Amino acid sequence: MRRSYCLVVLVMLVVPLYAADKEASKVPAVLNFKMTSLSGQPVNLAKYQGKVVLIVNVASECGLTPQYKGLQELHRRFAPDGLAILGFPANEFGGQEPGTNAQIAEFCKKNYGVEFDMFAKVVVKGEGQCPLYRFLTSKETNPKFGGDVTWNFEKFLISRKGEIVARFSPETEPTSDEVVNAIKAELAKAP
Repeated sequence: MRRSYCLVVLVMLVVPLYAADKEASKVPAVLNFKMTSLSGQPVNLAKYQGKVVLIVNVASECGLTPQYKGLQELHRRFAPDGLAILGFPANEFGGQEPGTNAQIAEFCKKNYGVEFDMFAKVVVKGEGQCPLYRFLTSKETNPKFGGDVTWNFEKFLISRKGEIVARFSPETEPTSDEVVNAIKAELAKAP
């Protein structure tokens, strides 16, 4: 009888802890995607869970390409505090990202010293749109900030809890007060 009682008490203590742990490890929908790095390695975006994430579609031959410098500056400044910048090359706007993944990697390193995470080229708008960008731009999954990507260097800010909390136009510089203040506000929040 005493053994059964101890077993019941043990189960009552362990089950809630397991359920709480399982809930805590639940991956937010916006990070529940598997992508490919610029070097060809599979990357589960769940690895960014608990970080503040800035997702940007990038291009090497755009008038906005110098924004790589600002993105790298944000990375250098805020990565130690929990910011992750994810760059997704795309060729939908004026064919301004025609290179291969290897060429893009070389361009980014040589011209801007990019150290933040870069991914293989994806489609961010139209036919063949990758699932991540379908999620980011759908009014159903992102009612507050949904809508087609308008050009290269559009930015989506994701909170530590995995919520899309801001969207910045391509023309908004990464180091603008608007972007920096939004990042700081999210980094200040507990995971």
